[in-house]
Amino acid sequence: MEPNLPDVVLWSIPAFVLLTVIEMVSYRFHPDEDAAGYDTRDAATSVTMGLGSLGFDLLWKIPILAIYMGVYELTPLRVPVVWWTVLLMLLAQDFFYYWSHRGHHVIRILWACHVVHHSSRKFNLTTALRQPWTSATVWPFYLPLIACGVHPAALAFCQSANLVYQFWVHTERVGKLPRPFEYVLNTPSHHRVHHASQGSYLDRNYGGILIIWDRMFGSFAAETERPVYGLTKNISTHNPLRVATHEYAAIARDVRAAGSWSERAGRVFRGPGWQPAPRAGAEAVVPEAVRAGVPEPVPVRAEAPAAVPAAAPAPAPEPTR
Repeated sequence: MEPNLPDVVLWSIPAFVLLTVIEMVSYRFHPDEDAAGYDTRDAATSVTMGLGSLGFDLLWKIPILAIYMGVYELTPLRVPVVWWTVLLMLLAQDFFYYWSHRGHHVIRILWACHVVHHSSRKFNLTTALRQPWTSATVWPFYLPLIACGVHPAALAFCQSANLVYQFWVHTERVGKLPRPFEYVLNTPSHHRVHHASQGSYLDRNYGGILIIWDRMFGSFAAETERPVYGLTKNISTHNPLRVATHEYAAIARDVRAAGSWSERAGRVFRGPGWQPAPRAGAEAVVPEAVRAGVPEPVPVRAEAPAAVPAAAPAPAPEPTR
């Protein structure tokens, strides 16, 4: 029997509107010159992307629900929906959300979906509404939950609860919380780092509700310097269609220009800033991802030596992000 669970997103819409108005008013009467604040066109684009995502999500849910129900019917396992199993399902969904979110940063074809959410140079509550229109790439990450007997409706409830929680972390009006909260939960401070474009902040803090996954899997960064939001090279458009599709178009251009099948596969499935090693005697090609300012994971590196011996070959330059 399908569990009867509330639509938490629908019930939360009045709170979304009220909190956004309060944040706007706070900037009006207590401006912060260092904060990104609000821009009318940017906020309108974010709201439009959010409304569009509702329609497209309904379209994607038809085949995804069919797959989920097929797997659910095949598995002999069943997870009852009672208060304590719902808490466990929320915990498990947040764990798989972490890996879905991380995958959408490090695989370019998945990043093409998620880059929409990072395309604003502002960081306010309307940024939370800037959602992709191609979220059909998310569903495979949650198949293990369905295979373990979690009903698709229960999974949808957990995903909605996770989404609603993340609304409030898109703000600069809340500073750091007491240490126990900052250690366990995803907070505005942690999520500001996630949306920042500085090299030390790129591809950090993927957690949805909990930040403990980032601490466990080495992707955590604390907020130290003030973040600079957006992409490393920002797109100069407020056209919702272009915001939704610009990275797919960049991938298509790079694939057409690729010189081999291995390069074509790399342009699609490697990191967003990946480029092949330059061939001997050939000028290195700057990929479309780099020109579009798409971030890639930044490993921690030791400082470079002060000088390179004359006999040593010059190291290959890293892609500009």
